[in-house]
Amino acid sequence: MNLEEHAAKHHVLVPTGVPTPEGRVCKTPEEAAAAVTAIGPSVIKAQVPTGKRGKSGGIKIAKTADEAASAARDILSMSIGGHRVSQVLVEQLCPIERELYAAVLIDVASRAPLVLFSTEGGMDIEEVAEKHPDAIRKHVVDIHKGFSAADAAAMLKGLPLGSATEAVGEVLAKLYAIFQDKDAELVEINPLAVLKDGRVVALDCKFVLDDSSALRQPDLAKVATPAKMTELEQRGADNGLKFIQLDGNVGVLANGAGLTMTTMDVIDHFGGRPANFLEIGGEAYTKSEIALDLVLSNPGVKSLVINFCGAFARTDVMAEGVVKAWETLKPKVPVFFSIHGTGEDEAVKLVRERLGIEPYDFMEDAVKAAVEAAQ
Repeated sequence: MNLEEHAAKHHVLVPTGVPTPEGRVCKTPEEAAAAVTAIGPSVIKAQVPTGKRGKSGGIKIAKTADEAASAARDILSMSIGGHRVSQVLVEQLCPIERELYAAVLIDVASRAPLVLFSTEGGMDIEEVAEKHPDAIRKHVVDIHKGFSAADAAAMLKGLPLGSATEAVGEVLAKLYAIFQDKDAELVEINPLAVLKDGRVVALDCKFVLDDSSALRQPDLAKVATPAKMTELEQRGADNGLKFIQLDGNVGVLANGAGLTMTTMDVIDHFGGRPANFLEIGGEAYTKSEIALDLVLSNPGVKSLVINFCGAFARTDVMAEGVVKAWETLKPKVPVFFSIHGTGEDEAVKLVRERLGIEPYDFMEDAVKAAVEAAQ
C-alpha cells in the first residue's frame, strides 16, 4: 500500500523528527491560492500514489495566489499513472543548495534491509545507478544490530557534504527506524535537500506499507492507497483469493503459498515464466472453479501446472474440486499434474479416470513438460 506524499510526511517523517517544508493539502484552486498567500512562493504538487509526477506536469511553481490557482486548476484536471488527481500539496518553495537521495528498502539479494544514499538526488535512482554507479553508497543492515548514527557516519565518510554531514546522517538513521517500526517495504526521500541556510529538509517522500501489516499499522492503513489491481486480481480479491497476475505463460495452481512459490521457482529454473501466483490452501480449495477460471482467464497462459502436496490437507479432496471445475469450464490449455501426500492414490485415480490425464511422479517432470508445452 502506498502513501501519498503529504500523508507520508505528516504520518511518518514529521513524528520521527525528519524536517519537511511547511505545506497545506488543498482540493480547490481557491484553497491553493489562500495557501500561497499564507505560505509565500510555493510548489504545487499533485497528490497521487505513483511516481513521475514532474514528468507528467503534476508539479508546478507558484509565486503568487493567481499563479497558485491556475496551477492547481491545471493539476486537478489531470490523471497521473491511472490515478485521478483530487488534491494538491501546496508546499513552501525552498532555496536549494544541493539535492541528495536517501532510502531504505528490502534487498532481495542479501535478504536484508538496505540503506541507500547518493549525492545525485532529484533524479531516478535507476538512472543514477546506470550513469553514475559510484555515486551510490549502500549499507546492508544486520537486523539484530540495526542501523545507528555511527553506521550512517561511516557510510557518509569522505563525501563532500561539509557541515550537513551530521544532519544527513541523522536522517538516514531515522529512515531506518521508520522502516523497521512502521513495517515499510520502502521509505525514500528524493530529493533530500541541503538548503542555502544549511538545513537538511525532505522535499519529497515515498512510503510503501507492507500489505500484511494493516492490523499492526491501522493509522497508516487508513491513509494508504492499496496497490492498483488488474481486473483478474480484483476478481480474485472479491472472492477471497490472493491472485497476482504476472506476464508469464505457465499458469500455476498449488496448495499453500510455499509450494506455489516453489513451483514458480522450478518453472523459472526450466526457462519458463510463471503467469500468476495463486494458492488454494486451507478453505480456498472449495473455490477451485473460481481459482481455475482466474488462471485460465489470463490471456498469456499457454499451459498449466497443478501441484498438490498434502499432509493435513487431503489431495483427493483438492483434486475433486479441480476435476469438477475442469469438467465445467472445459478449457483447451494443456494441464500437467503433480500430486503427493495424503489421499494421493485416490487423487491420482480421480484425475486419471475422469480427465484422462496421467499425473507425473515428480514435480520437476510436470513443470518441465508444462514449460515445454508453453513454448
